[in-house]
Amino acid sequence: MKLGLTSKIIIGLIAGAVTGLLLNVFAKEAFEFLDPYLFTPLGRIFLNLISMLVVPIVFVSIVLGSAGLGDPKKLGRIGFKTITFFLVTTCLAIVIGLSLAFIIDPGLVEGIDRASNEGFEAEEAPPVGETLMNIIPKNPLTAMSEGNMLQIIAFAIFIGIGLTALGDKTKGILNLIDQANDLLMYLVTLVMKFAPYGTFGLIASAIGSQGWGAIKAMWLYMMVVILALVVHAVVTYGGAILLIARKSPLWFFKNFSPAMSVAFSTSSSNATLPISMETAQKRLKVTEPVSSFVQPLGATINMDGTAIMQGVATVFIAQVYSVDLTMGELVTVVLTAVLASIGTAGVPGVGLILLAMVLSSVNLPVEGIGLILGIDRLLDMARTSINISGDAACALIVSESEKKRDSLEEH
Repeated sequence: MKLGLTSKIIIGLIAGAVTGLLLNVFAKEAFEFLDPYLFTPLGRIFLNLISMLVVPIVFVSIVLGSAGLGDPKKLGRIGFKTITFFLVTTCLAIVIGLSLAFIIDPGLVEGIDRASNEGFEAEEAPPVGETLMNIIPKNPLTAMSEGNMLQIIAFAIFIGIGLTALGDKTKGILNLIDQANDLLMYLVTLVMKFAPYGTFGLIASAIGSQGWGAIKAMWLYMMVVILALVVHAVVTYGGAILLIARKSPLWFFKNFSPAMSVAFSTSSSNATLPISMETAQKRLKVTEPVSSFVQPLGATINMDGTAIMQGVATVFIAQVYSVDLTMGELVTVVLTAVLASIGTAGVPGVGLILLAMVLSSVNLPVEGIGLILGIDRLLDMARTSINISGDAACALIVSESEKKRDSLEEH
């Protein structure tokens, strides 16, 4: 029986986890020899192959999405629905994270040592006002070379609106961009053939370097984050899909699982964007203009999984350092985490930079990040799967609502 891509990726993931764990437990020296020559190169080549396509795909997708929506009013309506969904679900995500952290109290477990933040340097996040002002690029080519996603999206939306307004005059350019999209989707299919091997390398490297020691030490913190992610996926996304899109949540997660498995292995919303868009369009039947607009935007500003981690980690670190958070400080955590997610690159490890910002906002020691540093790479995989699921759920809901609106206008 011929195995599908999803099956191959899952086999690569399991094989990588088993290999990494066995080497960590029984042959640490062998792992240290193999990691720089086999596991890390396999993972890095896969990430580089996908990263190579991210900027052109975001640009082309947003241009086609904006132009495909046609009427600027329709673009504004879809944009409003999308951003409202993202803000509401991110607020719900961090409230779920905070609530479960206070119910389970992971930071009050005996035997937790105050770890140092060795190996982590907190970067200062830019002020929200500055982020918003910098959305319009001074130089679009610089934005593309630096991978500044918000600026690329803003420029692409302007191009899309211009192509729509000029109509037949720019039909040739629109056809060229459409052909570029076809070419990029072909390249995505080509690159994804390497996904099982890349997944094996990434997981083997992550598990092999950490082993069970780090996982055991923080298992309760880890369980709270995973539980919050599951609750958010089932209740928030499942509920929205069932009540608003009128679709089965089981149908959604089953059909979107290939993209979720890639997100789990890469820990990057941006790197997973090509496969998540293809999956949404082909398996969830999301219309191409909506998918091309909503999902690249979501990969940039929608970080529900990261928001959950920040909520749980803040409570955890506060409990370890015996700091009582006031209601005002909890509100500050929610607002800071939601606003900080805007304009954050969807790349591995960015959650720690955001967490430093959130901890500083309520005067908690940034050194506390050292407590969770060991297993953050593993949790990053899980929360990235949730992040891209939220983008796809939003795309599905917006697509279905637009289909209903169009059918009503026809009648």
